[in-house]
Parts: sequence; structure tokens; C-alpha cells
Amino acid sequence: MARYTGPKFKLSRRLGISLSGNGKDLKRNFPPGQHGANQRRKQSNYGMQLQEKQKLRHMYGLGEKQFRTLFAKAQKMQGIAGENFMFLLESRLDNLVYRMGFANSRAGARQLVAHGHVTVNGKKVDIASYAVSLGDVIGLRERSRGLSSIKEALENRNHVPGYIEYNEAALEAKYLRLPERAELSQEIDEKQIVEFYNR
Repeated sequence: MARYTGPKFKLSRRLGISLSGNGKDLKRNFPPGQHGANQRRKQSNYGMQLQEKQKLRHMYGLGEKQFRTLFAKAQKMQGIAGENFMFLLESRLDNLVYRMGFANSRAGARQLVAHGHVTVNGKKVDIASYAVSLGDVIGLRERSRGLSSIKEALENRNHVPGYIEYNEAALEAKYLRLPERAELSQEIDEKQIVEFYNR
């Protein structure tokens, strides 16, 4: 299944979560469509599990096959499968570029990576799904540092999470540690996703 390229605001309203992270897509806090404001449908357990899965999948911009493969990898790791899954998603290169503030969205960060603007430990990496290891240093190529989109994104950046050590002068960051569950989105119930795939 190909990556979703339709209207993001409609998708956010349907799932009831801000996929952009800035909340602008939830100005109308009800599902899209003619009868969106009047929908009072009771969801089944399966429906709730599916919705949680779709929230997380669209938040990180993954296709179903890639999402499921990553979940299978998380299940084989020690610890809680749902939390491991979120840590693996958070360790993707495109996500960390977004967290550093080089892009306003994960889609923008994915484009930066795909166009070869990002380096890991000084080497160009153009694979958005690249799994960044602890201690890796993410930066920008010399010729990419003057890009207006990056400058604009850095000006609009709110904060850098505690598991990333950002060096303002060098425009690079070190991935220090795995995030704690409290540092990630509280709008996601990862237990429902585990139940969805284990049903």
C-alpha cells in the first residue's frame, strides 16, 4: 500500500489527532463530511484498535507493510512491545531530523533526507527509514546549511527533546539515549496497537 498523499487536515479530523503536531488541523474538532458533527457511532474494540494503529502510522508517515515489519522487530526485543515499537519509530532518521527542528513536519524531514541534505557521523544518508543508533551524530551537509526552508524551520522550532544533544554552532545533534515513554505522544495508546496485531 502506497503512502497516504491525500488531504492531511481531513485525515487528522477523522482520526481525532493533530498529525502535524501544531494543532492547526483540528480547528474543527469533529470528523469531516456533511454529517461529521452529528456522528455518534459507538466503536467496537476492533475499531478502537484500528484507529490507534492508524493514528500512529499516519503520524510517522509509514506504509502498512513497513509499519508491520517494524512492529514485528519490536516484538522480538526485550521489554514492552508497544513501547519498543514507539522507540523504534522515534529512532528513524527522518523523525530525528524533524525533532532537531530542521523541518516543520516529518514529511518535510523525509524530503530533506531523500534529497541528500542530511549526514550521519559525517556521511551522507538519503534513506528516511535509516535506524539511527545511540551515539550517532546527525548533521547537515555543508552546501545544505544555507537552505531557506531549514532556516525557517529552525526559527519556528519550539524545543529539542532531552534525548537529543543539539549543537547550535555546528548545526548537528547527538542521539544520546532512547526516549522515555512520557516524552512521546500521550495521545497514542500503544497497548491497543499490540492487541490489534496479536488478535
